[in-house]
Amino acid sequence: MRFPFRSKSVLRSLAVLAAAGLAVTGLAACSGGGASQGAAGSATKGTINWWGWTPTNTDEAKGFIAAFNKQYPDIKVNFKLVGISDYQAAMRPALASNNGPDVYDLQPGAYVQQFGSYAEDLTPVAKKALGSDWKSKIAKIAVDGLSSKGKLTALPIGSTFAGSLWYNADLFKKFDLQPPKTLDEWKQVCATFKANNVGCFAQGASQEGFDQDTLQAIANSVDPGFWTKASKGDEKWDSPQIVKTLSIWKELFTSGIMQEGALGAQQYPDVNNAFLTGKYAMVMMGSWYTQYATEAAMTQAISAAGVAGAKPFPILPMQFPDVAGKGNTSEMFGDADYGLAVASKSKNRAAAETFVTWMATSKDGQQQIADRLDTTPVLAGVAPNFDKIAFVDPSIQSGPVNDYLKGTASVDEPRFALLNADIENAFLAAAQSVASGSATPQKAAATLQQAADAAKAANG
Repeated sequence: MRFPFRSKSVLRSLAVLAAAGLAVTGLAACSGGGASQGAAGSATKGTINWWGWTPTNTDEAKGFIAAFNKQYPDIKVNFKLVGISDYQAAMRPALASNNGPDVYDLQPGAYVQQFGSYAEDLTPVAKKALGSDWKSKIAKIAVDGLSSKGKLTALPIGSTFAGSLWYNADLFKKFDLQPPKTLDEWKQVCATFKANNVGCFAQGASQEGFDQDTLQAIANSVDPGFWTKASKGDEKWDSPQIVKTLSIWKELFTSGIMQEGALGAQQYPDVNNAFLTGKYAMVMMGSWYTQYATEAAMTQAISAAGVAGAKPFPILPMQFPDVAGKGNTSEMFGDADYGLAVASKSKNRAAAETFVTWMATSKDGQQQIADRLDTTPVLAGVAPNFDKIAFVDPSIQSGPVNDYLKGTASVDEPRFALLNADIENAFLAAAQSVASGSATPQKAAATLQQAADAAKAANG
């Protein structure tokens, strides 16, 4: 199971954000440089230490390593799981020391800004593996998010895409309902489910990553592409489009669409378990949720949620409704789920590069990624082997799920890549303050722009 979001241990209010000026601290202080500082060592033998917040299931990491060792038996890979909430605190001293990881996870946006300086530039590695035209062979959106000032800080392992919902096909069939396409239809569907004592839609609104996903999806209904323009600084966060986005976000709470207690709920495990145990008909999840369309993953997940002997049910993806009522299609957005960086201080850089290269650029490595369905492979020509993957109900899932995955290939709007940690914190504060009624959409939008201005000033 992969958690494609960033968790913040402290939720800062709008007032605190504004008063603090959202100064971006710590980023410029990161050092480590792009120059090689460790020893290269052997490319085919040795021991390397891989640190990451994902795969969260260590058995999955062991599976990757076992497949890698079939080709490179003399390279031992030790995986250390570092929780996402502890990742930043753990990585800074480790990477600055001479005893840190050889390979470590990176995610687009804030993590690249904070930890990319400790990494080797993997451009030469990519060229060696795939040729001078390597960029044409790896998903562009994944490469862009892990690049900084001309440096490829990590090789992308897979991509994830957000801006979609998933729904329980059995519940919709039971009450003769269709996935809602507009805000009014969404309200009507929720009213029907609630009348039958079934939860309608659930989201962990206490977490920035998922609030941001919903806000970006709403913004794409209001004015397609505006969110990305604002992320680039080409438009203002206090614009009427963002005010409208926050107003619709508020309506999700007042209209009965968003579940009670959403502001205190976590997407994992709270909302995930509630949906997988049939308590809610819809959930805000992206492409990583494709794994639960399979019988094996769904059965395992239901068991992990504490339900004994539960029968898996078919889930299907659906497009985010046109909540603005303008006829706009709310397109998905995404970037690299994570990439693997090679620490410049590693004493076994050559072996580390071999492992990262295999994971990111070999067909065998990328097939391992593809067949797990929790992230989309980045290497061209690699796709899930559905001959070996069993859906819960292939008669209704096979076509929609395949179309859904194929559709991600054309996504060109980023998710995290253009943002830093302070802007992301500002999204969370804005979302929570508007939903709770402690700030108007206009005030929250103004504070978002203050955050963007402060971040720009801090970065020079």
